[in-house]
Amino acid sequence: MTTPRRSPACSGFDAVALSRRQLIKAGGMGALGLTMPKLLAGSEYPGGRPPARAKSVIFLFQWGGPSHVDMFDLKPDAPSEYRTPHKPIRTKNPDLLTSEHLPRVAKIMDRFTVIRSVYHTMKNHNSAGYYALSGHAPPTDDQRLRDSIDLRPAYGSVVDHLAPNADKEMPTFVTYPHVVADGSRTPGQAASFLGKKHDPLFVPRSPNEPNFQLPELSLPSNLSMDRLQARRGLQEIVDRQSRLLDHSAEARGLDEYYQNAIAMLNSERIRRAFDLADEPAAIRDAYGRTTYGQGCLLARRLVEHGVKFVTCYFSSGIGGQSIKEGGWDTHGFNNTRMFPIVEQYHFPITEATLPTLIYDLENRGLLDETLVVWMGEFGRTPKINGNASRDHWPNCYSVLLAGGGVKAGYIHGASDATGSQPIEKPVRLEDLSATIYYLLGIDPTAHIYDTQGRPLMISSGEPILDVLA
Repeated sequence: MTTPRRSPACSGFDAVALSRRQLIKAGGMGALGLTMPKLLAGSEYPGGRPPARAKSVIFLFQWGGPSHVDMFDLKPDAPSEYRTPHKPIRTKNPDLLTSEHLPRVAKIMDRFTVIRSVYHTMKNHNSAGYYALSGHAPPTDDQRLRDSIDLRPAYGSVVDHLAPNADKEMPTFVTYPHVVADGSRTPGQAASFLGKKHDPLFVPRSPNEPNFQLPELSLPSNLSMDRLQARRGLQEIVDRQSRLLDHSAEARGLDEYYQNAIAMLNSERIRRAFDLADEPAAIRDAYGRTTYGQGCLLARRLVEHGVKFVTCYFSSGIGGQSIKEGGWDTHGFNNTRMFPIVEQYHFPITEATLPTLIYDLENRGLLDETLVVWMGEFGRTPKINGNASRDHWPNCYSVLLAGGGVKAGYIHGASDATGSQPIEKPVRLEDLSATIYYLLGIDPTAHIYDTQGRPLMISSGEPILDVLA
């Protein structure tokens, strides 16, 4: 039995708060017991929200767009210009094939839900990236799309606003080690109009650096906490004067941001959470001595210490220009070819990180309470291009989910014979965002408010109830 969805009217009736979509739907739901009076009365969830199935989310963002038809939606019977040049191999999910270059990944696919029918229409990285990182479509498909308080916040910022950690010592939302961009910074990585206090704790360092640590979380030897607090008092006076002149979004929330930062300076627990030197060398080696590999290990440590939402970026740039660098954008420019790059760089990193993370979470009893999301902003063209590579393809691609209340060994939806279009159970990114919130116990129809005080639902999608365990 599925839990019915909640109305967005969180406290009393607000005609503006009810979307046209919901009002239209309400008229046809009498037979299901969801009448207009119930909708207007408020919550349909027990206690005002869905039950939380996940305590934390590890969001592994594969910037650049990995190829679904070379990884998790292979089409071995398609014409040669479509099918992967790699040999397909069986996985622990009997209904799923993967590449011969991913034998360790094959052994863990019985832990995953694979959604094969995700689609949208954004063909540019910044537009598609914002869509994937926020769950909201941008106003236009434009590579010049930039950060703006008119655009929506990151998932983790919404979580920090609506369901922050009860333990104030630990941050709710952490991101690292890159700010992703394609020309300009991709929107959807921070709090936007929610204010600076809901920005992530961003760590701009490679966890693979020798003696990785966070100097931001350590005081200079000549500066005591008392002296820091005294300096902060002087700064508050300056800030109050500044705010008389500056009412920008950047200025809002800085007080809370500063206070949180000062609390972190004195937190031994946070320092321990980020201390990768505490891990056995064998574990670190298993994840791979790469920036992304150690980032996946850090994600496990952070959720283990109570961080609720962790975003680890595969790379800072879309990449694909040469071996051993960059993201999944593998068109075949500059005399490179997609498949050698993937075989020698992307696949080995994925082969090391994804199985090791799942086994590590499982062995520590964390997988059931941690939702792992592995996705890019789109897939790649099913038809191989003239450079023996694949181009952008948002029309249909695959997303992986594991742990945190989702089914194991399940395939949701299907694509056509070439992987070009969804033919069963199509999934929008809005639906994926609603599912993430739902699994965290957050009502997907809950409101946040923009700079004009207008109520906005955090998701306009529907939770994908079929993927729930």
